[in-house]
Amino acid sequence: MDFLGKHYILELYHCDKALCNDVEALKAIMLKAVEIANATLVQIYFHQFSPYGISGTIVIAESHFNIHTWPEHQFMAIDLFTCGDTLNPDAARDYLIKATGAKNHEYKILDRGDKSKV
Repeated sequence: MDFLGKHYILELYHCDKALCNDVEALKAIMLKAVEIANATLVQIYFHQFSPYGISGTIVIAESHFNIHTWPEHQFMAIDLFTCGDTLNPDAARDYLIKATGAKNHEYKILDRGDKSKV
C-alpha cells in the first residue's frame, strides 16, 4: 500500500526531571532534531504550563515535530509526522533519546493516509 505520510511516535521514560520542565533547553533539542532529520523549518511554538509541563510544536515543510512533557512522571511524548521520504527520522529519534537522557523508550511507526482510500 501507498501512504501520504508516516507518524513516528517516541515515548521517553525516566527522563531528567529538570529537563522535562525547561522550555528553552527542549526547544533547542527539538530544533537540533529537525536539523538532524534534514527537515525544513517553518514555524516554532512552545508553551510552558503552570505549575509544570511543556507542549511544543515545530512546523516543518514536511509536516511537524511535537513534544509534550510530564515532569512529575519524568516522561516525554514526541511525535514526528512526515510526508514524503526525504527525511531521516531514525537519526532524529536516536538523537532525541540521547539528548533527553531517557533511560527507557518505546518507538512506533504508523502509516497515515492510505492513498487507496483518498
